[in-house]
Amino acid sequence: MQDILEKAKKIKLVVFDVDGVLSDGRIIIGDDGQEYKAFHSRDGHGMKLLQYTGVEIAIITGRTSKTVEHRMNGLGIKHVYQGKRVKLPVFEQLINELGLTPDECAYVGDDWVDLAIMSRVGLAVAVQDADRVVKKHAHWITPSKGGHGAARELCELIMEGQGNLQDQIERHF
Repeated sequence: MQDILEKAKKIKLVVFDVDGVLSDGRIIIGDDGQEYKAFHSRDGHGMKLLQYTGVEIAIITGRTSKTVEHRMNGLGIKHVYQGKRVKLPVFEQLINELGLTPDECAYVGDDWVDLAIMSRVGLAVAVQDADRVVKKHAHWITPSKGGHGAARELCELIMEGQGNLQDQIERHF
């Protein structure tokens, strides 16, 4: 675990996939064609806490959804890229714009489309219920499934590695 905390210490950007990572992977479509997703409130709180410590957060997802747009706006996440079935070029452009190296980035995924970025970052993370191939390429696997607190677990791991988890906890007393 110490090697994972060492990787976490260097992280300045966390990139999340959406379906299967921030949601449970189910896509619910109403009779009106509207798409719905469920997000875990603790994941959102963890992402806000991590941003508070100075770590940037980005979303790169293959689908396009107004639900994602609304949720990320509510969390203050400004780097949101939807409809990106090929994610690596978006990631490379983002880190160039932010002046970061891949080692300073973490990526959280659950399926094969995430492997290209996972193979390049300093901290590759798979959610507990990720595809078995994705898990083989991860440095760390979250204890929880996607959409069930996995993002929060990673946020806390990074804060622990960077030595500011306790400060964030104490802010709530």
